[in-house]
Amino acid sequence: MNKKCLIIDDMHESIVSLLAEIGIEATYAPGMTRAEILNTVGDYEGILVRSKTTIDKEFIDHAQKLEFIGRAGAGLDKIDVEYVESKNIEILNAPEGNRDALAEHAVGLLLSMLNNINAADQQVRNWIWDREGNRGVELSDKTVGIVGYGYMGQAFVQRLRAFDCRILVYDKYKKGFGTKKVEEVSLEKLFSKTDILSLHVPLTPETRSWINKDFIQQFRKDIHVLNTARGEILPIKDLLELLDDGKVLGAALDVLEKEKFNQLSDEEKTRFEDLFSRKNVVLSPHVAGWTFASYKRINEVLVSKIATHYRIEAN
Repeated sequence: MNKKCLIIDDMHESIVSLLAEIGIEATYAPGMTRAEILNTVGDYEGILVRSKTTIDKEFIDHAQKLEFIGRAGAGLDKIDVEYVESKNIEILNAPEGNRDALAEHAVGLLLSMLNNINAADQQVRNWIWDREGNRGVELSDKTVGIVGYGYMGQAFVQRLRAFDCRILVYDKYKKGFGTKKVEEVSLEKLFSKTDILSLHVPLTPETRSWINKDFIQQFRKDIHVLNTARGEILPIKDLLELLDDGKVLGAALDVLEKEKFNQLSDEEKTRFEDLFSRKNVVLSPHVAGWTFASYKRINEVLVSKIATHYRIEAN
């Protein structure tokens, strides 16, 4: 087999040798600009990308030989899936590669939020010893409502079981997954019973701004919110209003509506500064799923899927 693959994002160093093992010649060029990529991609049957550039109609029209696109991660929101598939190009992603890392990080964010760990840490560093003010909330007393039961949602639920909390799951597109320990529920029951809402859905036109003020106001209880999915699903403006009126008791966010801070408008910057100032908000910079182990495992998953695409027996 004489196939070539262009790698346009930083990936674990193992990727070139793994591709070579299945007979694919790799060009590792994470420093290429979009213009350079467009001028070059026509020579390749495959491309591997994280989030560097949008795989849109312009891109695909320059990639006349392209047979597969490998997304080094789970989300496909920067790929025009419909147009790509219309050209009979297969899209391969790797949610199996970082689901465990994301689930562990999500648990860490959740525990930090419920137990005031970030705020307490800063207080102690400033010689404040406030035990009563940092009394925590136990997960075992709570009902966790999960929205989305794909690879990430399932991995998170697996970790939650150790805490003996009640677990409710709503997924619009999956049915029949309920067990004795995981309750498959309607949105109405999710609204009725949830104490902690955790988001695990991809960013699509349907989910963009879906978890907004109107959505969260339907919960019977005041809730905590955890988002390790995509920031655009939960508008910051709405979240701030919900925090102000106490409907959201606290938020743990690995993702934000905009993550390139140098592109924020003055109004957006003001909102972010408000969010960042709140002691009941825990933040991390889109690193759920981004561990040393997952960095390499994503390569292994992608290469295995590329081998399957070409019916090659991978090592």
